[in-house]
Amino acid sequence: MTEGQMPHALALTERRKLTMTGALEVVSFDETSVVVKTTLGTLVIQGQNLQLKQLTLDGGNVAVEGEIGSLQYEHDRPAGGWLSRLLG
Repeated sequence: MTEGQMPHALALTERRKLTMTGALEVVSFDETSVVVKTTLGTLVIQGQNLQLKQLTLDGGNVAVEGEIGSLQYEHDRPAGGWLSRLLG
């Protein structure tokens, strides 16, 4: 984490309510998935009946409610096509 960067934390309550800090952007959301860019990478939240209950990007706060099935961070992919990644 660099100086001035918001801390990133998650709190999951009974797999029904997820609150987090350190959110930079909500990339997409629907009933089955929410994708959030955080200070520590892109977080994919999957489940059913998901709803954004709080979105305060100034403070980096996001709250999601519903039946949360999984939380997964995506690996950041290097810029460029597969050939530039192969040749590094």
